[in-house]
Amino acid sequence: MKRGELDKKEIKKYNLLLKRLKKEIAKIIVGQEEITDSLIRAILANGHVLVEGVPGIAKTLLIRALAKATGCTFSRIQFTIDLLPTDIVGITAYDPKKGFTTHKGPIFSNFILADEINRSSPKTQSAMLEAMQEKQVTIGKKTYPLQEPFFVMATMNPIESEGVYPLPEAQIDRFLFKSFMGYPTMKEEQKILNQNITLRKFEDYDIKSVISSSLILHLQEITKKVYLSKEIEEYITNIVNITRKPKNLKLGRYIMYGGSPRASISLFIASKADALMQGKSYVTPQNIKNVAPSVLRHRILLNYEGQAENIKTDQIISEILAKTPIP
Repeated sequence: MKRGELDKKEIKKYNLLLKRLKKEIAKIIVGQEEITDSLIRAILANGHVLVEGVPGIAKTLLIRALAKATGCTFSRIQFTIDLLPTDIVGITAYDPKKGFTTHKGPIFSNFILADEINRSSPKTQSAMLEAMQEKQVTIGKKTYPLQEPFFVMATMNPIESEGVYPLPEAQIDRFLFKSFMGYPTMKEEQKILNQNITLRKFEDYDIKSVISSSLILHLQEITKKVYLSKEIEEYITNIVNITRKPKNLKLGRYIMYGGSPRASISLFIASKADALMQGKSYVTPQNIKNVAPSVLRHRILLNYEGQAENIKTDQIISEILAKTPIP
């Protein structure tokens, strides 16, 4: 795929459409542009996002607004210690009049909020992550495909450590991004006082569906066609290789494991999504830098020394990007 093969007018049209999408979300979400961009990138790349943030910063509201603005269905699953896999995927039940019938669970929606996913048992977590990976679930003896597009935003509460089951690293690796959702600025919070959901109904914000589920699927195909040169491919593999062989890094001694090939694949597709969001038909090194923290922060595992010294993976990623030669 060469740079000129994507029509510039078409790319500009999609760029304006994505800007309209963000504008609709901004009707109800104050600030939080970085996380909003992260979610849209993930949808374009057909991936999922793990979001870490304290309670009360509008995580549920954000994905609900995103679902409304894209004309997609939305389900919220509150993960608790007694949640069972069947509570997510559904069950086969016997009715004396109808015989065996299938009752589908909340997983059968386009957009899923997996709220506090680390509060449920590993078995329940696995059911969710299997659905994310395979885009299908098995109820009884029958396998059902999930609705497309299918997007999961899973959240983790960084405050509490009691009664939680940490997600295994191999499962966290299935998320395209790990993003942080922080506090609003003082100016934004002042605006929130007069614009919060407790004072008004969700419908009062008049969020319009500016794109459709079928258009999202089309945009996912367009994202794949964004041009990425051999030089940028080498730049991606160099970045990921440094996470595995960090001898020349100042903070390299704190790395226990680096990124898997899935990290390279994620940088590859996520950078294309970032380019499309910027109205470009080709990927630049800056697109790689824009998505690298979200792609790598949950894929670089720190050793005990790094954890003890409270080293942040974002510090290591910044050093890697600074020292990797730019093509």
